[in-house]
Amino acid sequence: MTSVLRFLQTCGSVLIAVLAMAMSANPASGQVSFGNSEKFNGGWLFSLSDSPDAASPSFDDGSWTRVVLPHDWSVREPLSPTLASCTGYLPGGIGWYRKHFAVPSGKAEKWYVYFEGIYNRSEVYLNGHLLGSRPNGYISFMYDMTPYLNESGDNVLSVRVDHSRSADSRWYTGSGIYRDVWIVSAPEVHLAQWGTSYSLKELKKGRAVLQVKVSVDKGESPAGKLSVKTALYDREGRRVASASTPVRDTGVGVSEVSMELSVPDPELWSVDSPYLYTLSAELVCGRETVDGCRVRAGIREQGFDPDRGFALNGKWMKVKGVCLHHDAGVLGAAVPEDVWRRRLENLKSIGVNAIRMSHNPQAPAVYDLCDELGILVMDEAFDEWRFPKRKWIEGWNVGTPGFQGSADFFDAWCEADVTDMVRRDRNHPSIFLWSIGNEVDYPNDPYSHPVLDGSTISQPMFGGYHKDAPDAMELGEIAGRLAACVRAVDTSRPVTAALAGVVMSNETAYPDALDVVGYNYTEDRYDTDHAEYPERVIYGSENRPDIDAWKAVRDKDFIFGQFIWTGTDYLGESGPWPSRGFYTGLLDFGSFVKPRGHFRASLWSSEPVTYIGTYPSGNWLSVDAWDIWNYTPGEMIRVVCYTNSPQARLLLDGECVGEMKKYDDVTGIIYWDIPYRPGTLRAEGCDMDGNVLSSYEIKSSLRPYALKAYIDNAASAPDGHTVDHVIVEIVDENGTKVMLGDNEITCRIDGPATLLGLEAGNNSDMTDYTDNVHRAYHGRLLCYIRRDVQGQAVKLTFTSPLLEGCTIELR
Repeated sequence: MTSVLRFLQTCGSVLIAVLAMAMSANPASGQVSFGNSEKFNGGWLFSLSDSPDAASPSFDDGSWTRVVLPHDWSVREPLSPTLASCTGYLPGGIGWYRKHFAVPSGKAEKWYVYFEGIYNRSEVYLNGHLLGSRPNGYISFMYDMTPYLNESGDNVLSVRVDHSRSADSRWYTGSGIYRDVWIVSAPEVHLAQWGTSYSLKELKKGRAVLQVKVSVDKGESPAGKLSVKTALYDREGRRVASASTPVRDTGVGVSEVSMELSVPDPELWSVDSPYLYTLSAELVCGRETVDGCRVRAGIREQGFDPDRGFALNGKWMKVKGVCLHHDAGVLGAAVPEDVWRRRLENLKSIGVNAIRMSHNPQAPAVYDLCDELGILVMDEAFDEWRFPKRKWIEGWNVGTPGFQGSADFFDAWCEADVTDMVRRDRNHPSIFLWSIGNEVDYPNDPYSHPVLDGSTISQPMFGGYHKDAPDAMELGEIAGRLAACVRAVDTSRPVTAALAGVVMSNETAYPDALDVVGYNYTEDRYDTDHAEYPERVIYGSENRPDIDAWKAVRDKDFIFGQFIWTGTDYLGESGPWPSRGFYTGLLDFGSFVKPRGHFRASLWSSEPVTYIGTYPSGNWLSVDAWDIWNYTPGEMIRVVCYTNSPQARLLLDGECVGEMKKYDDVTGIIYWDIPYRPGTLRAEGCDMDGNVLSSYEIKSSLRPYALKAYIDNAASAPDGHTVDHVIVEIVDENGTKVMLGDNEITCRIDGPATLLGLEAGNNSDMTDYTDNVHRAYHGRLLCYIRRDVQGQAVKLTFTSPLLEGCTIELR
């Protein structure tokens, strides 16, 4: 066990006090924490080709396509059953990006370019000079452009992206410069990249003491004495603490200074009350401020105990988490912040209080939103280590697998990659776990061990022991190496990993290298391993969405939480054609709550919840019942109710057609079998005295008659958001939504806006997603509209054959 956990066990339920901070909401921060950052997303040219001369400034790019970053070329290409199912039947390839730009003369001494993510195997050139290469497609990185910059005249930034190994992941990754790019100007002496951090040294009633560390990057000897000033401001902008210290090391290079801030009566960050301060750091040379940064900060404490689980701010709690990949259906991997905001709000509305970044670092904006909304984050580095996993090329779990991946550059880059993940993200109060790997111990994929021949082993995947497979004993060595990188940067949060082969890994040093141990789909090991390894902190790092997996958390104090697979439907890891992706999400591709999301709300939400879905009667209970009330008259229909009320009843047009039934803790579902007749079906969740706590109703509809449009932006979307979510519904002549409607809908835009995509959420729809025509699903279609000019009106017109169309104006 680590010293952190020994300390916790020696002192009982004593908590490690930690404080994390989040980047400023100011979009010009770029998360580099120094200089002046500006988005560098416009004016790029793109070609899906590979020319050996494309890095040359004199290369003719006049015929290339103009694009605005972030950009994912794969999602704009045709789907084909001849492509890999692991990618969602979408292609990869090799592409080039070029951008011509000029810099103001005399404005700055240093110029940098910062990429939040390029998938993958990127090479970046400036005026023909290679600035650097980064094979990992999920890591943010920065290059110094200064040595090769033309201070007057044209500069050409060229980026080669090699995703020719298109089936290199078990899920859809996207291709290209799919996250924001920033240009950063700074003096020779400035704050270091990702160089401002702090920890909570002491937290007592009425006071918090913060230890702030600031690194200074000196490209030359400073002209005067250097000092660093820090201050903390509350939500209203009042300064609540400040400190300063000299920088005694004046030599060229990076120096670090440390100081303390004493904060009176601190407001703590939590999932229910995510209070954020603002921390400022200023670099002063003589009497002149030469650089600075501002970040949002959240003060909190957390602790882990092998018997009691997890506590936040002294309160023991259950982590109700979901796993999330980084795509958004039709948008691919280039997902705007407004889309993420709505998705996270919808997840939180059904009781989710944590997300797992599966299985890689994600865009900085996602962490900022989790800080703001009060959502815990398990940040994760890798899905593969030294050897690749099998990828399904012809279908899910069928056919002949492929073995492309990231393993070929793992040993050379893993320490830098995990270090950069922690340095970039350590300042978010939402992050409470660092994960160094996911299912790298999957039995025989790739590692093996003699224990897999045991007759009592429940995980003999792909057969028993394979003596020619990689030896599982090296898992402990690699885990120790990666964990050391994490702890060298941050000791305020535990190191974890998601274990898929717990039985095999228990024979190695892998679990001992971790502070807390995640179990994937092995709830049957909880009691056994808790007894055998009493000092081990255990949780469900990946779990099925059924009620029994949740009860294993709910009913055991020593299991602090779970992460459901998965929070949203995602591209890739597809079944046999037609299948865009994996379809077990609580939300669909458009971030709408699915029936199983409502079922999860009945288990997790602290607010009263009732939902009803239907299907023809049978001898099963489903958590995937859609809220449809259109059947043949007299047909026996099963109505299932997901509620957290003690009991519920069913009414049809006000008449009781389903007697009051008590909540069933075995299944989590109340149900009635009734003959169908049209009308309004209503379920009422009641307390034990019969008082209605919550309700849900569905209506029979007539034939499709018209289209209806409305805006469904995130509730907390700020003024000046760039993407609108416009919902188009198919309704009957009474205005009732036609759940069975699947009419084809066309979108036309008048005004300065761009249609980013049309998303219906249908996993089996493999038609063209690049145009302005798409078929509805469950009576609904989502339109992503990007505002190209703020403040100007945009008119949207929606039409469908034989239906009345509609218009909506965005202002």
